[in-house]
Amino acid sequence: MIDPPFEDSRRLTGPNPYFAATGAALECVGIPVDDGLLARWRNNVRSMCRALGWPEGTIVARPHRGGASLAFAAPPDRLLCATEVNEWAIGAACGIPIGASPGHPATWDHDQATRTLHALANEEIVPSLLTLLDAASRRRIPALLGEDQVTLGSGAGGRDFPLDALPSPDDVAWSELSAVPAALVTGSNGKTTTVRLIAAMLRASGKRVGYSCTDGLFIAAEKLDTGDYSGPVGARTVLRRRDIDAAVLETARGGLLRRGLALADADVAVVTNVSADHFGEYGVHSLADLAAVKLTVARAVRHRGLLVLNADDVVLREAAAQVDANIGWFSLDADSVFLQEHAARSPVCMVRDGRLWLHMQGIADAGRDLGAVADMPLSVGGVARYNIANLAGAALAGAALGIEPIRIADVLARFGRDNADNRGRLERWTIGGVQVVLDYAHNPEGLAGLLDVATANSAARTGRLGLILGHAGNRLDEDIRALADVAARHRPDRVVLKNIAGYERGRTAEEIGALIREVLEAYGLSEASIDAIPEEVDAVRDLLDWAEPGDLLVLPIHGFAAKDTIIPMLDALARR
Repeated sequence: MIDPPFEDSRRLTGPNPYFAATGAALECVGIPVDDGLLARWRNNVRSMCRALGWPEGTIVARPHRGGASLAFAAPPDRLLCATEVNEWAIGAACGIPIGASPGHPATWDHDQATRTLHALANEEIVPSLLTLLDAASRRRIPALLGEDQVTLGSGAGGRDFPLDALPSPDDVAWSELSAVPAALVTGSNGKTTTVRLIAAMLRASGKRVGYSCTDGLFIAAEKLDTGDYSGPVGARTVLRRRDIDAAVLETARGGLLRRGLALADADVAVVTNVSADHFGEYGVHSLADLAAVKLTVARAVRHRGLLVLNADDVVLREAAAQVDANIGWFSLDADSVFLQEHAARSPVCMVRDGRLWLHMQGIADAGRDLGAVADMPLSVGGVARYNIANLAGAALAGAALGIEPIRIADVLARFGRDNADNRGRLERWTIGGVQVVLDYAHNPEGLAGLLDVATANSAARTGRLGLILGHAGNRLDEDIRALADVAARHRPDRVVLKNIAGYERGRTAEEIGALIREVLEAYGLSEASIDAIPEEVDAVRDLLDWAEPGDLLVLPIHGFAAKDTIIPMLDALARR
């Protein structure tokens, strides 16, 4: 038996960071990666695709610090076979002994690989699928491909067809099919808030909206299911609902890398920002790498659609220079040199003299005043700068979807007044004289923003700061330490270390806690001021028991079940 020279061999079922087509990808690990190896892998992919009669498509090799990401385009009805082509190609390129692991593609000789892959492709192929997809593309009707069905159109204008009984293009009632307006939202922080804002604007304009996000699936503001639906499954589920006429889809990094986009044709796409998170996975080792992944959504923006980007994010705007798309910019600084140079005719939403301005024809036009930023509840009196950016990005996306500025302004003026508008994000209560702030903050930048806002808006606070802290295990040690560093710099009086259940990813809670504790103690926090309470609900209850009038509690909460217990509990305590 041998250890294969790769991990995470996967299908790419839509536009992805490597190309706009379907295909296969894997992560080459555990072996030296050089130009010779990559050339042999490419030649193997080409020769096998020719042997299988597949059209020659894009082949991408991206060397990186941990190895290389290897991907190639393949027909959408032969993606399982494509993954095995990829595994054979890298195994043969490495010179793995033939037959070392019987049955494993990496150890097949060329003849065995050709015979076996021909058979697999013939089992998988759906002969009429490509013809149907081509007919839909020519008519600009979006197609959603799933495990056992294909959907033509979306929302109220969509129809589902089983893969084992596909109609011929001549038998499809094309005039009955259409696409609902759709927005994609990605970024490191602020995705869910931006999704909810855009959905609220669409509802205010009379649309019945479906949206997917990190917190679940929603139709017309009603939750259908709880869970992280920020990937292709969430997008397909919403777009296949026949009771919606607009869709807003959170599109996270993991789904983009593992499967690609479910929707290849969107009206608008938003990238909120990029910050250090998930480094070390899928070849992402820098902010520039991460920005390139997030900008995959540019592949899905329809002709004359809009890609909405954060002009204040230097890394993002540098990466955008390589993107072929119609770009609109949002910014907290109307005097930004970048805006002056790049937004003369581009759509812009920006803060000027404390007010939010929308300019759909560029900064030279008169623009529309959307209101005083400090009066918008999500801005928390103008202090929550990251939420002001979310407001600006959502407003520009809403305008690109055709929503009237007066309706956008109305939503900005009221959204967030009630905690229920944006559950799990910057929720605030006063409980027996104790100020409590709950958020999803899951990375250093998100936690820094949360703590800055929580402490800046604590004029009534005369007491101590209590904080819950934890981290997912699928991060580098330096990422976990960076989160602890942010917390320590705000000088909390008590920290409760918690586990993020289900996200340990190979680490123990004790290992993660030890990294955090090491940083906190280096900043001078005493051993007695740091406790470990694994369950998030128990950790919150403990801090509430500890708190006295005048104290501030900051609660980054991540578990779905925990939120479903903690938020109603805090609501009830605040009403007493």
